Amino acid sequence: MRKNIDIDESTLTKLKILSAFEGMSVKSLMEKAVSFYVAYKEQEKFENMTEEEKHDAGLLFLMQQSDKEDVVGLNEILYILDNK
Repeated sequence: MRKNIDIDESTLTKLKILSAFEGMSVKSLMEKAVSFYVAYKEQEKFENMTEEEKHDAGLLFLMQQSDKEDVVGLNEILYILDNK
């Protein structure tokens, strides 16, 4: 996907200089910077969560990784609950 964005000349010049030092394109540098910023903000948000919110986020993460085609029958669930 190709999108055009407006960047002031000063910022563009800085991006070009940084990309030359890093040996990568301006596009790659911007993608890397945005990825870094998003990861930083996610970590910052995670550190400010309560224990319950961290537990919920972990559960959501596990649910997203699960195989949606893998199904368990009601009898299997009731059996496990009865034998605990």
